[in-house]
Amino acid sequence: MRPADLIRFKQKGRTIIVLTAWDSISASIVEKAGADVVLVGDSLAMVALGHETTLPVTVDQMLHHAQAVGRGFTSAIKDQPLIVCDLPFLSYQCGEDKAVAAAGSLLKDSCAAAVKLEGAELETISVIKRLVRMGIPVMGHLGLTPQSVHQIGYRRQAQDLRSQEKLKEDAFQLEKAGCFAVVIEHVMGDLVSHLRHKLSIPLIGIGAGNDCDGQVRVTADLLGLTKEQPPFSKALIEGHSICVDSLKDWIQRQRFQEESPTKESIPEKPDC
Repeated sequence: MRPADLIRFKQKGRTIIVLTAWDSISASIVEKAGADVVLVGDSLAMVALGHETTLPVTVDQMLHHAQAVGRGFTSAIKDQPLIVCDLPFLSYQCGEDKAVAAAGSLLKDSCAAAVKLEGAELETISVIKRLVRMGIPVMGHLGLTPQSVHQIGYRRQAQDLRSQEKLKEDAFQLEKAGCFAVVIEHVMGDLVSHLRHKLSIPLIGIGAGNDCDGQVRVTADLLGLTKEQPPFSKALIEGHSICVDSLKDWIQRQRFQEESPTKESIPEKPDC
């Protein structure tokens, strides 16, 4: 899978499915499930590393996990999902050179074929243009941007007319800068539905209604493994409870066997 394939899917009306992975096991699961794109998202800071936000994760950690995800795929390379890796906080906000070095290392030293970054500020647009010129495919991210949690929180974005117009303009700027797709998170569905028909690149939603070119979800949320369930991502199964209960049952059976005498431990009855 290549970035250009996603644009072709939009043109054909095929829904694009993006799932996250953070290690070889989760990568194997989402690949076999049929995801078009596997996002090594900085959400792994919370899902896999136990942080409260995405901010602490580093480029080296993202690379480490991207490498593990690539090792989890079992299909032929041509049949594998596209791996997109998030650029973490402060890897692209501090200038174009640093951003190119960070993104380049992710593509050079892992199976990732594209990066994702948040926002559409003037500085960010400049970074995106530079990355694209250097041959690094970029996926944008608008709406609720988790790296800005201390400024905007986790609430729904673009609630008023002014912020809605800004979001539209930001999307057009990302397309113009060369992004091959844009993730739009926790925004009203009507706004996203209108916007996706104006863009030639895919608009991939998360908590942004059903009328998108695709959907992205944190796999751990869908499997019911995370501590807090996002309101726009219901768990398909109660994965945490299933795992805990299954392991408890196994542990109890092992301990029961320890406490119960085996046939070999019962002394034979002496002959009379």
